[in-house]
Amino acid sequence: MVASDLLWQLEQVNFAHGSRKVLDAVSLNIHAGRWCGILGPNGSGKTTLLDLLCGLLPPASGTVVYRDLPLKQWSRRQLARRIALVPQDFAVRFDFSVREVVEMGRHPHLGRLASMTERDYAVVDAVTGEMGVAELANRPVTQLSGGEKQRVAAARALAQEPEALLLDEATSNLDIYHSLAILSLLRRRVREQGLTVVSSLHDLNLAGFFCDELIFLKEGQLICHGETNVVLRPEVIREVYGVAAQVRQDDFTGCLQVSCITC
Repeated sequence: MVASDLLWQLEQVNFAHGSRKVLDAVSLNIHAGRWCGILGPNGSGKTTLLDLLCGLLPPASGTVVYRDLPLKQWSRRQLARRIALVPQDFAVRFDFSVREVVEMGRHPHLGRLASMTERDYAVVDAVTGEMGVAELANRPVTQLSGGEKQRVAAARALAQEPEALLLDEATSNLDIYHSLAILSLLRRRVREQGLTVVSSLHDLNLAGFFCDELIFLKEGQLICHGETNVVLRPEVIREVYGVAAQVRQDDFTGCLQVSCITC
């Protein structure tokens, strides 16, 4: 990888909620066109790291740089044209239709008081079809199931046409079929279109299947960061989660498969 592929640089990043330190001197680089998974126990700092990457939170100390410019120097509109976030808990308090919510993803690309163009509508049509929510277009989003809302959130994020997509446990409310369908679609975008994906995950096997590289966090500290086939090891899993693990290449998928038991 060359320097021009570098999207984020984090140097000695710290963040705390009151007296509780959430991230502790985290330094790492994230490159473009790859899928980076963030793994760790509950409370390890995964969501906070994603919020720092997209500028929702400022670091207490340290620096977050995006494309060679400190993140705080980017405007909200500039970031929204480049980075999209699919949160873990997607909530809309008003009875917007599914179509209206997905169309909100085009707002960063529209001028002041400008209307959507034919291309904007075409982008919305494409992503609602890809996410399997086209048939829900006229439904109020407040009447959807948790899994349906997550698919709408993903469609809205893709409607932004970001170069980087951040996912915070974005498949936690989805069944197996829709989880694999959405993750597979994103995997194709990474390979074919150069999309960068950074996702927090709890499922080690999904991480082994979809991610190019992994970040392991524990109690706010970076335990390791590297290629999936290098860092997804029993000793790392034991250190991070406190469980015994076996890691092997699965005959069916050809990817790493993890089996765990309590120590």
